Amino acid sequence: MKNRVTVLHGINLGALDRRPAEIYGGLSLVRLEQQIGRFGRELGLEVRFFQSDFEGEYVQELHKAGDFSDGLILNPGAWTHYAWALRDALEVSGLPAVEVHLSDVDSREAFRRVSVLEGVCIARVAGKGPEGYRDALAHLKEAFTA
Repeated sequence: MKNRVTVLHGINLGALDRRPAEIYGGLSLVRLEQQIGRFGRELGLEVRFFQSDFEGEYVQELHKAGDFSDGLILNPGAWTHYAWALRDALEVSGLPAVEVHLSDVDSREAFRRVSVLEGVCIARVAGKGPEGYRDALAHLKEAFTA
């Protein structure tokens, strides 16, 4: 049974609690990951986490993700809008993935409306805060059983 999910947090997510609370919710990354872990357990999913501020490390994690994951949730932060290497690395992984953003990127600056992951993810969730991760996990669970 497929149930292993890796959540990959990208650039600046490690400083989440120092970002504007009205946009990002005021949670620390540790608290956010605790919530995501709880959501995963409720859905019968095993969740592991990865965060890096270094694009190369993030790409390497995507390359090896198939060794320990059945699906991925990606919140690459600002890399979403320009880091095409992430798209290629996600394709290399061969895993179903969901793109997640805490804020409503579509109602923010124009550059945030571009996603290099468009077309290679099974779903995209934005603007729902931490609850967006619950939705992303549900998308993956559905993909695992399809």
